[in-house]
Amino acid sequence: MAEDKGIDLNQVSGSGENGRIVKSDIENYKPSAGGSAAASSFIAVGTETFEEVPNSQMRKTIAKRLGESKFTAPHYYLGLDLDMDNAIASRKAINELPDTKISFNDMVIKAAAMALRLHPKVNTQWTDKNTVIAKHIHVGVAVAVDDGLLVPVLPFADQMSMQQIGSKVRELAGKARNKKLQPDEMQGSTFTISNLGMFGITEFTSIINQPNSAIMSVGAIVQKPVVKNGQIVVGNVMKITLACDHRTVDGATGAAFLQTFKSYIENPIVMYV
Repeated sequence: MAEDKGIDLNQVSGSGENGRIVKSDIENYKPSAGGSAAASSFIAVGTETFEEVPNSQMRKTIAKRLGESKFTAPHYYLGLDLDMDNAIASRKAINELPDTKISFNDMVIKAAAMALRLHPKVNTQWTDKNTVIAKHIHVGVAVAVDDGLLVPVLPFADQMSMQQIGSKVRELAGKARNKKLQPDEMQGSTFTISNLGMFGITEFTSIINQPNSAIMSVGAIVQKPVVKNGQIVVGNVMKITLACDHRTVDGATGAAFLQTFKSYIENPIVMYV
């Protein structure tokens, strides 16, 4: 009866035993003005539409490469919280110097490059016959563009200062967004970093940029309660996630790399020694 009359039983008060709804309750039901009974009888009217956007060559290439990586490389993930208090103070002091400007991303790239020097098994690639260990450190930096994602490469990043890294990243990112990046500027990476912190993303995982064996995902710095010296205080925390190819990088190897990276980023002064 309620269904035939378009009545929502949730809106009916039962007069029967223990609040049971009986026939007379349905017959005598009167919806309140603007009540949900009127809303429940709403019938949506419209047309389902779709828009087909042809896939650009870039999107096809991205889809092919990421699909090959995800479905051929056995990914696993290692996450870490970083105390960024010292990094914030160090960056502020550095940027107060004349003609000097570095970002947290520049610090991350430098710390990762230096950590790779001490953990070469992360700086590798898999082939059917060999595990190839790169003696050089070329860091790819993921850059979002209108059509998708490009990964310009910083060659010999471990030999660059933070300021040189920042200048080169800005140059390559500008070229990428203006579609002026040359093919040779996107080749040869041995490790990749993807940073979405500027969008407020606190934590994410990335697909390995093959033939690399690992990619680091960097989140935003957020204030949260932390324990220091037995006291709960407000700290600045940044989450990172390392995606590794288990064919080349064992869990302990990836963990040791992250511990070294953590020691650098939490005490930036050691990167100048």
